[in-house]
Amino acid sequence: MRKGCPSIQPALEVDLEHHSLTRRQVLAGGGGALCALAWWPGAALATPKDARARLATLTKGARLKKGRVRMKLPALTDQGPFTRLVVTVDSPMTEDDHVKAIHIVAERNTVPEVASFHLGPGNGLAKVSTRIRLKKSQNIIAVAEMSDGTAYLGRARTKVLRGGGCG
Repeated sequence: MRKGCPSIQPALEVDLEHHSLTRRQVLAGGGGALCALAWWPGAALATPKDARARLATLTKGARLKKGRVRMKLPALTDQGPFTRLVVTVDSPMTEDDHVKAIHIVAERNTVPEVASFHLGPGNGLAKVSTRIRLKKSQNIIAVAEMSDGTAYLGRARTKVLRGGGCG
């Protein structure tokens, strides 16, 4: 009982001065936490099917055509976390014919959607450049959504030589 408050008793008394964790307890707790993270549902890699489903959502189900989209991506990289990507779309970028959006997905990252860029005729050039994080060797897909509702597909593959950076 505490002095001065005879009616209030602590629910649990812990002697913190004489309580310490052993090295084994700390390692066991840390190992358990790592196992939990490894089995976490969000840590699984996406599949090509997931990437296609995400593209269908982004383009509102538009039929994807080949052509007009060029991608510049290194065929081989040891910089998975900082892979440079340039996407260029052949378009006059006029009011009647321009790129509305460029969507980029990675087939085998933790989350397939990498980025979406929204453009208009005022951009003058349908070109985006970015650095993306790649977990492992995979295909990268870029889709250009056009002002007339059509969508064009571009694809490139890169090989990540050592530990990727996403996940």
